[in-house]
Amino acid sequence: MPSAIAICGSPRRYGNTETLLTRTLDRLKAQGIPGELITLSGKTIRGCTACNGCRESKDSSCPAIQEDDFAPIMQAMLRADIIIVGSPVYFGSASPEMMALLDRAGYVAGANGKLFSRKIGGPIAVARRAGHNFTYAQLLMWYMINDMVVPGSTYWNVALAREPGAVMQDEEALETIDRFADNLAWLAKKLG
Repeated sequence: MPSAIAICGSPRRYGNTETLLTRTLDRLKAQGIPGELITLSGKTIRGCTACNGCRESKDSSCPAIQEDDFAPIMQAMLRADIIIVGSPVYFGSASPEMMALLDRAGYVAGANGKLFSRKIGGPIAVARRAGHNFTYAQLLMWYMINDMVVPGSTYWNVALAREPGAVMQDEEALETIDRFADNLAWLAKKLG
């Protein structure tokens, strides 16, 4: 049975990005795929220092920096078959918390034999007004460099919203996210 993890890069809880990730997980659950939501809000994720500790030790928990919340999230990512990440747009790009996590996770995975290779997933980006396409592409590149499989949808997985809950008014985004979740479930079952 495949399992999913959704990681919310917003420093705020219960915002629009978390709403879309929860919707995605609920849709997967309805199709028999259990999932877990991890929020980076309130967590400390330090950036990669390029120390090469993971290459030298072959340790998938990043041995160089141990005084943050990286290791348990990395382990959850390794256990999951489906990895979905979501970020609000912060000054035209993904949140710093999300990029610190993805940079380190990607580096550790690459140093240990491409640990995310052939896992499936995809990004979701939420913007107040603009920047969502760049943020979506920025996050999508992480999947590509990690040799992952990303299904499409009826549009890019982007939404426009500002105040918490406003994303529920973006009907096209909701339809896109639902189709994305359906495609994740279909692909997981085909590959499983």
